[in-house]
Amino acid sequence: MTPATSNRQGWRQRASGRVVLPFMTLLLIALTLGMAQLEPLFRALFPDLGNPLYARDSFLNLMLAHIGLVLVSSLISVTVGIIAGLFVTRPAGREFEPMVSSLAAIGQTFPPAAVLAIAVPLAGFGFAPTIIALSLYGLLPVVQNTIAGLGTVPQATLEAARGNGMSRWQILRRVELPLAMRVIIAGIRVSVIINIGTATIGSTVGAKSLGTPLIAGLVGNNLAYVTQGALLVGLLAIVTDLTFERLERRFSFGG
Repeated sequence: MTPATSNRQGWRQRASGRVVLPFMTLLLIALTLGMAQLEPLFRALFPDLGNPLYARDSFLNLMLAHIGLVLVSSLISVTVGIIAGLFVTRPAGREFEPMVSSLAAIGQTFPPAAVLAIAVPLAGFGFAPTIIALSLYGLLPVVQNTIAGLGTVPQATLEAARGNGMSRWQILRRVELPLAMRVIIAGIRVSVIINIGTATIGSTVGAKSLGTPLIAGLVGNNLAYVTQGALLVGLLAIVTDLTFERLERRFSFGG
């Protein structure tokens, strides 16, 4: 493949991304605000159901609640994960790397339902146990990618920075983090996407989310409810993934 061909393909991919992301975002907003307008469609698709449109709460409220769960849990996962990754890549913390990696892996070893079962007696029903489960479940990709990203910084670059009289803090802020950011963002991307899908299970313990119509549909054998919830969760995950893809590309190609 010639450089010219590679550049053309890269340009097409970026141009496609500029079109797909706005389209998917508009589709997500339209369905969130206008799901009720599709009631005739769901009646045609599910003629055996007496009530084919979930109406116990608005999909806008469910979407906002779902995004809130993901934002709070992802903020916790990212903050703890990056701090842990930074710690074990410093000389004082290198010996703790196996322990930190193992502890982070525990969060994904246990299913979220099991974490919820443990957290509910301690934190009650609703928001709190869901945040605990999601934060633990999204921790591993952030820790792994922070360690991997910082490990890819060339030693020659670090030596050059030291030779220029930069302090450890300056090297971390101006050299290591910028060079490792693409890999770190990739880990955050995986963590957030995991949390978007996993947040639906919070509805089993009373947390409002897009999992609410999913659970109601499964309990009531209403496939229309399941379809509506799954459609919005899937679109939210796609829009978020495309957004992170553009962010990663920004660090890869310098904008």
